[in-house]
Amino acid sequence: MTENDAKLLEQLREQFDFGPYPKTPLDVDPKTFPGRLYTNHLTTAYYLRNQKVINSQNKTILDVGCGSGFTSLILAEANPEAKIIGIDISEKSIELAKKRAEYFNKQDQCEFFLVSVDDIPSLSWDFDYINCDEVLYLLPNPLQALKIFKKKLKPSGIIRTNLHSAAQRVGMYNFQKFFSMLGLMDKNTNDDDIKFALEIVHCLKDNVPTKTKTWSPDYDKDPASRKEFFLCNYLLKGDKGYNVQDMFNLLHQSNLEFISMVNWRQWQWLDLFKEPDNLPVALGEHFAQSSPEEKLRVFELLSPIHRLLDFWCGHPGEGEPFLPVSQWLDEDWQGAKIYLHPQLNTEKVRTGLKNACRSLQDFTISEYLPIAGGVPTSIDVTIAACVLPPLWEAPQSLNQLIQRWKTLRPINLATLEPTTDSEALTVLKSTLTGLEAYGYVLLERG
Repeated sequence: MTENDAKLLEQLREQFDFGPYPKTPLDVDPKTFPGRLYTNHLTTAYYLRNQKVINSQNKTILDVGCGSGFTSLILAEANPEAKIIGIDISEKSIELAKKRAEYFNKQDQCEFFLVSVDDIPSLSWDFDYINCDEVLYLLPNPLQALKIFKKKLKPSGIIRTNLHSAAQRVGMYNFQKFFSMLGLMDKNTNDDDIKFALEIVHCLKDNVPTKTKTWSPDYDKDPASRKEFFLCNYLLKGDKGYNVQDMFNLLHQSNLEFISMVNWRQWQWLDLFKEPDNLPVALGEHFAQSSPEEKLRVFELLSPIHRLLDFWCGHPGEGEPFLPVSQWLDEDWQGAKIYLHPQLNTEKVRTGLKNACRSLQDFTISEYLPIAGGVPTSIDVTIAACVLPPLWEAPQSLNQLIQRWKTLRPINLATLEPTTDSEALTVLKSTLTGLEAYGYVLLERG
């Protein structure tokens, strides 16, 4: 490690001792964040890679840069049978993480250590999952960090990490350079520095582009949140921006295999077009066989809306080959096992379906698991009543759901004839394919 690298890490340690991240109050229940529980559920990433459903039994998870422990708590809640190991270089953060785990009675499941990334090889565990959230872009050498993670990752294990987007955060980087000119980025940040920076922001006209892109008057309402905003944005030491090409270069150099973007539904380049099925022929042909990197790059160039390049990766060649559900034949469906994502097996979802049945309204599934980027996702209430209740109890075969559909809809409303297996199959295939594409149900091919 160079002298400059050591200096930067020391600045980061002191900064996060001064303002541990996140500032989430100790008593905030992780159950109130279903989207984050979904993202941090091992089932989600492993299914995307292998089209197989796993549980967390005997799994060990490393939370790198655990901070004040809220993400560690979410990992523990989402994966109740897994062991969570949280590490951080901030002693104050580790203290808070331990208190948070104790508050929610997770102290037996979670352990926390004052350990740097370079010291990860000294840990006595190998890991099924490594979570490095909001950390990699701060490290002096992210490539070295990925190589260290890879050495401690089990063969079938998965890494979740992210990089700040250079395109989306250009305003933040401009402010950082401005505050660097004033000497605020070369010293340990204190309350006076934040006060000075805030005064400058207030002095700027509201129509100054960099202020317009980065500042909201809402930050003035809560001093604690404002402090966190400045420390994690305008005055963040070591903050660096990357693009999709940089991300894939890091993966290539560290010999890691890209699996998926964490919020993959919000990176679909075809969604940027008015009529994705009616594109100019030359455009469609150009990207018909393009790589995931090229498609992500298109989205980034045309719509740089994502603050994070948030992705899953793992050892190359360790994923199990599978056939996308959209390409399944009827014989594939007949042997399939159908699962509900565990994050939809909650009392709140059950109550929501009961209310929808009483009112005969469509069931808005995204209201209970917001994973589609804010886009409402609803299904016919009868289909929801067919699919969800049996899946709450156990995985189902397609034939079991077909028979249930025929019970709920014994008559074809268009023909007034008895519903046939073929008609039920058509309805259920279409519904399950759509729900699987969004990640609500999981389908294992027989």
